[in-house]
Amino acid sequence: MTARTVPTVAALTVQEAARRRVLRALAVLTVVLLALSAWGFSRIDAEFGGLTSGEARLAAATVLNLVMFGLSLIAALGTAFLAGPTVAGDVESGVALAVLARPVRRGAVLLGKWLGLVVFGCGFVAVAGLTQLLIVLATTGYWPPDPLTGLALLAAQAVVLLTLGLLLSTVISPMASGIVAVGLFGATWIAGVVGEIGAAFGNESVARVGTVSRMLLPTDGLWRGAMNAFQDPALLTRFSDAFRGHPFLSEVTPTPAYLGWAGVWVALVLGLAVIAFTRRDL
Repeated sequence: MTARTVPTVAALTVQEAARRRVLRALAVLTVVLLALSAWGFSRIDAEFGGLTSGEARLAAATVLNLVMFGLSLIAALGTAFLAGPTVAGDVESGVALAVLARPVRRGAVLLGKWLGLVVFGCGFVAVAGLTQLLIVLATTGYWPPDPLTGLALLAAQAVVLLTLGLLLSTVISPMASGIVAVGLFGATWIAGVVGEIGAAFGNESVARVGTVSRMLLPTDGLWRGAMNAFQDPALLTRFSDAFRGHPFLSEVTPTPAYLGWAGVWVALVLGLAVIAFTRRDL
């Protein structure tokens, strides 16, 4: 029964997510962002016709990272506010009590919900991200050096955040869990920017802020790796000064150890979510 529970609950979670209003808002925001980016990229040559090829690639890569941050923020909002009602909403509505009255383990149900959210979040990143890359290619001729790695890191970022949202939904209300998850996402990104500025000015104490924040919540570390994957490698040598504290350029890629830590972080937080849901009164 348990072996069938996880994929069954995952499929039901995807179907439920597709019916929620937050998905419609997510779709509208994504279409608006893609349309605005298409217009913006098409105007780069028209407005800055005097740029050299290297400068044009720098402009395209920088704007691409800016737009991809917008997509990652939309993914963060969507996954956080979908993860919130996954547990807390079912408990408040009585759905969880009806489902768990059957011989079904709570842990299996939670894992199924997590898997469904992972499929949804990764699917959104893949479709929206690839569409954005094709828009950039059609309007500017720029294609990032490692798009698959960049999209994979953005998907991993979404997985980290939805796992956090799932844990929060086992202890607080759906709305509060979404707000806290998105707030922590934004705070970690700001801490990362502050850390980069500190590193640019040689201030180790300030630089440590970014390092610590990326360990506590790996979203910013994964995001900076994605930015690096979307950049032209020549930018690191030809425009090295532009990377000093720049919020939308990155000269670092996640190490295997850091990617391993992100995986361990997800496993630990998911384990805590299972424990919290198992002990929660319905």
